[in-house]
Amino acid sequence: MAEFQVRIIDQFTPGFIQAARELYLENRWIDENTDPAFPGNAFANSFAVAGAFTSDGQLAGVGRAISDGVSDAYIQDIMTAGAFRRQGVGTMVTQALVAELKKRKIEWIGLVGVPGTEKFYAGCGLKCAPGHTLWLGGEAL
Repeated sequence: MAEFQVRIIDQFTPGFIQAARELYLENRWIDENTDPAFPGNAFANSFAVAGAFTSDGQLAGVGRAISDGVSDAYIQDIMTAGAFRRQGVGTMVTQALVAELKKRKIEWIGLVGVPGTEKFYAGCGLKCAPGHTLWLGGEAL
């Protein structure tokens, strides 16, 4: 099993953005017709971005958090490259984002997971919020 270094990214180089875009494509979260500025603009407007890298610098996983910077945050877009799944990469990225948010004194951290991800996020130390309802707007309706 490979070793990974996870870090909070604050400089979004073209190489990092391209590698992240390839992860979004591989995970089918975007397609070839998606604006080429994505995910660069999304990262630039996020509160925190975490990346997991192999020893040779390859991006193995990524995730981001959006926040008001004061009280609340939401973790989004946790994904891992296929070659590195089931090696703890997603967990490390999620935990790095939680740690960064808590370091910045943000204690209310939300995340929306698709059905089937409950065990994964529980393994990251997150807890389900029973009795809460997800509300959607825009095209999601």
